[in-house]
Amino acid sequence: MTGFIGIALGDITGIGPEVTLKALALDKETDDARYLLIGDEGYLRRLNEQLRLRLPLVALREQKQPGRIFIHSPLPEPLPEALEPGSPTAALAAMNWLAEGGRRCLRHELDALVTAPVNKEAIIRAGEKSFVGQTEFLSQLAGTDRTAMMLLGQDERGRWLRVALVTTHLPLKQVADSLSQARIEQTIELAAHACRNLALPRARVAVCGLNPHAGEGGQLGTEEQTLIAPAVRAARARGLEVVGPLAADALFYHAYRGEYDAVVAMYHDQGLGPLKMIGFENGVNWTVGLPFIRTSPDHGTAYDIASLGKANPSSMQAAIRLAKQLARGRISNQ
Repeated sequence: MTGFIGIALGDITGIGPEVTLKALALDKETDDARYLLIGDEGYLRRLNEQLRLRLPLVALREQKQPGRIFIHSPLPEPLPEALEPGSPTAALAAMNWLAEGGRRCLRHELDALVTAPVNKEAIIRAGEKSFVGQTEFLSQLAGTDRTAMMLLGQDERGRWLRVALVTTHLPLKQVADSLSQARIEQTIELAAHACRNLALPRARVAVCGLNPHAGEGGQLGTEEQTLIAPAVRAARARGLEVVGPLAADALFYHAYRGEYDAVVAMYHDQGLGPLKMIGFENGVNWTVGLPFIRTSPDHGTAYDIASLGKANPSSMQAAIRLAKQLARGRISNQ
């Protein structure tokens, strides 16, 4: 049994609800999971009808009631039918639904949480000034900073890249000052642990340098010598199969060829540029290190195509499938 998977629907003025319903419809003939869609019931029912998907949506009343796809909104009132893209009302609702999903996972009412896209700018404009991202929000909700963002994607031939990030949503000029040996070690460990959770036959991790050519022996920067290499040595001393720091431009070529199972990148675009090149439509964001499973599609709210019915559900479908795979493995090990 795959379990009970929660899906927080994100900003409903974006494409999150659309790709969610489409992804569930694509796999409905072979899917044995149960789902809790955390969002506005009226909007979901209207969208289900508009897209002609005929998904059997049931309002959640109790944890073990019959059915397969349930809807629940913790908000006291339904949302207005017409909301502008980036509406503060939609942004705050998305935060509420995200928190509800996280709390249900912490209470073990859900076996995994998939989160549809939110818009950081809209959330901050709505008054949540400290919001950085869903990864950071859920980490804080769970009371842990021992997490990392891992992105996974594959090309049409099934060749994977799996990239864990040491830093995430930071201006580039702040990256070097935000690195620490402890944080790099932690990300290496989480990347190796992710490989084991994926039931890969090995967990060989390669670590990027921060600077071009991995610092060129200190000529182009010293972070490789003072932070990254010591972290790699410490991880290796704990029995992990890890190499680096390596020049990122060459490293991703070898990882793409299957020589490494996961890559640890120092900053957001260092890791995600190569990944989106090969897996733009099916990329998945996985928060490793949380006390519960959380995945999300690797795209944004796409306000420009929302409500047009043409959003591609591939990334959401991949995120749901990964959540089910991880939940299945966790349930079987209990």
